[in-house]
Amino acid sequence: MKDCNKGLVHAHETFGAVDGPGVRYVVFLQGCTMRCKYCHNPETWAENGGDWKAELWDVKELFDKVYRYKNYWGKNLDKGGITVSGGEPLLQLEFVTEFFKLAKAKGVHTTLDTSGQPFKNDAAYIEKLDELLKYTDLVMLDMKAFDNELHKELTGCENENILQFAKHVSDTGTAMWIRRVLVPNVTDSEEDLTRTAEFIKTLDTVEKVEVLPYHTLGLFKWAKLNLPYPLEGVRSPSKEEVEKAEKILGIR
Repeated sequence: MKDCNKGLVHAHETFGAVDGPGVRYVVFLQGCTMRCKYCHNPETWAENGGDWKAELWDVKELFDKVYRYKNYWGKNLDKGGITVSGGEPLLQLEFVTEFFKLAKAKGVHTTLDTSGQPFKNDAAYIEKLDELLKYTDLVMLDMKAFDNELHKELTGCENENILQFAKHVSDTGTAMWIRRVLVPNVTDSEEDLTRTAEFIKTLDTVEKVEVLPYHTLGLFKWAKLNLPYPLEGVRSPSKEEVEKAEKILGIR
């Protein structure tokens, strides 16, 4: 049985500017069951840290460390806060819940950056998730693809439970941002983007939709881990391709 007051942390970023509203302290947790072909943090996959150093943190000690940066978050903590990312933070759901409880007790804005994959449509899991969402101001959901087969090819996992997760988050009234990584000739088909847009319209709490251009900045990590990179030679999307995807998704 896991200790909800202990969490395995992969890394910290003290001045995150693209991980939710405002300036944020980002905690990257260790562990992920997805194997995304374009993952820029493959060293976070192993739940025990593998060959890449990860540290076990006490939840109170972690919050105390993070809270020292509160002056960066704006007056009354209204322009930034804390983001928990990964890896996949929902693999350490109870730990994140305790961490966010401490944050909300101090009035800190909390963001959960997730792919939603660990979601289970059973009462016990949903009870734990709802406890976390009580202390979560924003969920940033990375939707890799809408088509189930494409999603499985891209990540190794099906996505039915991820779509269920998105609907559940919406039903609880929790604010959401939806993100989509745009990979040329992989995730940029007009059909899949259109189906994604139609699904997003069924959600009531989506405040923002973002297209993230594919990049290879994490390629050196695959090499360091002696992993073959599945998208070798794939280019980043052009400005025009990004703008087309944004238009389909209703951003423009």
